[in-house]
Amino acid sequence: MFLIVGLGNPGREYAKTRHNAGFLFVEKLAQDWKLGWTTEKKFSSRVAKTERSGRKFILSQPQTFMNLSGEAVQSLAGYFRLAPQKILLVVDDADLPFGEIRLRANGSSGGHHGLESVEKHLGTRDFPRLRIGIGRRVDGVRQITNHVLGQFGNDETELLGKILTRAAEQVECWASEGIAKAMSRFNGVVNKEEKRN
Repeated sequence: MFLIVGLGNPGREYAKTRHNAGFLFVEKLAQDWKLGWTTEKKFSSRVAKTERSGRKFILSQPQTFMNLSGEAVQSLAGYFRLAPQKILLVVDDADLPFGEIRLRANGSSGGHHGLESVEKHLGTRDFPRLRIGIGRRVDGVRQITNHVLGQFGNDETELLGKILTRAAEQVECWASEGIAKAMSRFNGVVNKEEKRN
């Protein structure tokens, strides 16, 4: 069984913001896999479940707000008795340029409050995380709150779709062939001109 958690903030005002790249990703995966969502209060999450090629998958959108994401992840992991290596966190990353994705088997939170919360509640950093680059403002301003909580621009929408498609392929590869193959095959920059099957 695999748990794929997209981190974000619940509520209409956050729906299409850069900080909700994780939410957007699991929504894309659920759409591709033709899944419906249910709200599971005991997990403080929206959840979608499926079985593909003999593997069980749970998709989750914690409804706790970003900084408390670990509460939802811990409850799901505990209930389904999942090893940390079977839990994939999908998050936005302002330190990666928009258009780049990076899967890692473990690592630091990099200052991402959602990852910090999950590390604290699981008591480990040894869980895979897929970072979706959202970049920083080009004017060099360090304060990025408005950028992170801003919506993707119309000029970014087409590339965002290709990024989410590449990330979905990477996750399928991770589940079927392991993290090393998924990292070597899919990590990197998604080009606007890129056409993928």
